[in-house]
Amino acid sequence: MSSGPRLDFSSDNVSGAAPEVLAALAAVNDGPQQSYGADPHTAALERRVAELFERPVRVLPVATGTAANALALSLLARPYEGIYCTTIAHVMTDECGAPEFYSGGAKLLSLPSADGRLRPEQLREAVAFARSMGVHHVQPAAVSISQATEWGTVYTAAELGALTVAAHELGLRVHMDGARFANALAHLRCSPADASWRRGIDVLSFGATKNGALAAEAVVLFDLALGAELELRRKRSGHLWSKMRFLSAQLNAYLEDDLWLRHARHANSMAARLAAGLTPLPGVRLLQPAEANELFLALPAGVAAGLRAQGYRFYDWPAPAGVEGTVVRLLTTFDMHAADVDGFIAAARRSGGMLRA
Repeated sequence: MSSGPRLDFSSDNVSGAAPEVLAALAAVNDGPQQSYGADPHTAALERRVAELFERPVRVLPVATGTAANALALSLLARPYEGIYCTTIAHVMTDECGAPEFYSGGAKLLSLPSADGRLRPEQLREAVAFARSMGVHHVQPAAVSISQATEWGTVYTAAELGALTVAAHELGLRVHMDGARFANALAHLRCSPADASWRRGIDVLSFGATKNGALAAEAVVLFDLALGAELELRRKRSGHLWSKMRFLSAQLNAYLEDDLWLRHARHANSMAARLAAGLTPLPGVRLLQPAEANELFLALPAGVAAGLRAQGYRFYDWPAPAGVEGTVVRLLTTFDMHAADVDGFIAAARRSGGMLRA
């Protein structure tokens, strides 16, 4: 890992891979092994994930989160059906139409949310309208939610339960984009089962790349009957790795000895430290509570430019109505140090003369 100060707070994708993951890749590189998932490491992964979620599951590793999300949603909606999500959902804004492509044309139907979370009443209203239109409207089929959300917030277990009960009553199945599932779980302090299928989640995109893997995600199916179809969809899409052991080894190492949760707890704690150091500064406003490893802040004019002039990198974010200043997104990572966070806070203090005596 770099010995210099961390200047890049733009994404958790900028982090490297955990040493444990790299060691696991080296270990499975020794000698020939069966291909296309017939290796012992992929079989061990399915057993491990079943134990983790306290029930039989199907686990299909893929290399990217977009593949996991798009393939999962392709199981839940036919070409003339619709998938509800928020207006800022990653599947809506950042996957270049992949869910629509892999489903053969299913339509994403976005609903507004000030904090990244959908509400049961939104679903009921939207589905009622769609069904009132009959054949003229795409038919409601599924819901996709992100946990943690794109605003860095986390659905509580009760919120998840209420939303999935409404969805199932309406005949919709529920997909969870868990790119930051570990960060959400670290915040909730509950079991993976209590944050997923016990709360009505049907399909989970289980993320690892942002939290210590080199390139590894998985679609976790709680309905085993969907497994055979997903295997075919994965192959047809070009996402069946011949050397599957290199994906499975990453995920096994990620889950070994709770590495994934230790990483997530650390990244979350760095976000909390960053929020605690920035919010007392004049003119700084935290737009959402620091629940995972994403922060959204409104900064006074000139401060963002001052930080960038000092070499810091982060994304500007669309400002919600009524919010003044420059809105930015900051991400903390599993390999970030407290000194990196403190350095950002000190740089913010220097920027724009925020603490003039």
